[in-house]
Amino acid sequence: MQKKYKHSLLLLLITYHLSAQIKNDISGEINIDKKDEFITLRAIVENESLLFKDQLTYIFIAVKKEENGNYSNSKQTGAFSLKPQEESEQAIIRINLSDNEELRTYLFVKQKDKLISKDSIFINIKTAQKVTIQKEQDFVLKGIVVDEAFSKIGRDFHDFFYQQYLLSGKKYPFIIKIKEKPGMARSSILSVEIEDYKIHEFFSRPDEEYLKANVKLVLERISAYEKRRQTIYKNNK
Repeated sequence: MQKKYKHSLLLLLITYHLSAQIKNDISGEINIDKKDEFITLRAIVENESLLFKDQLTYIFIAVKKEENGNYSNSKQTGAFSLKPQEESEQAIIRINLSDNEELRTYLFVKQKDKLISKDSIFINIKTAQKVTIQKEQDFVLKGIVVDEAFSKIGRDFHDFFYQQYLLSGKKYPFIIKIKEKPGMARSSILSVEIEDYKIHEFFSRPDEEYLKANVKLVLERISAYEKRRQTIYKNNK
């Protein structure tokens, strides 16, 4: 699979490219195209076998850290199939990245809900005249929160949660998803999931104290979940 890296002078683009193919004929890779302050990230997936591959899904996430310390994220998901030896662009994310900002991008490819390939890129831009690219063999995903809320109350809950999560100083090695679905009348149902496990679910309410109380409960349950997860991991070693 061909890689593309473009850059401008007067910028130091420090990129850590971390990928892992898990003994599978399907390989996923993130390609970078940089022009001025704009970065285009492409999720490319290739079927290197002579067999048709179906029941494939991808998750493509970009998390940007601004100079003031604020975070924003973009996420794309989808299902697809690949013909023998076919290479396909599954998703594109375009982001404006200025000096002293950071960008982390993650690509996960699954087949029948089993992870078969992953790739990650870290970009840190500083004023300079040099470009450095470093690769590693594997990575651990930490501190990612995906916002799938659609209402103002849902987005407020995400903001309250993410603020407290950052203040806690913890970065759990799994993706935390905040989901929302329609409820009764004008209300909705908010839920928090980790690794397809539902940590907490509750009805939305335009009440700041109510939302913050649920944030506290979710953080406590996530901490307990991580402790159980570590215990199981140690016992299985």
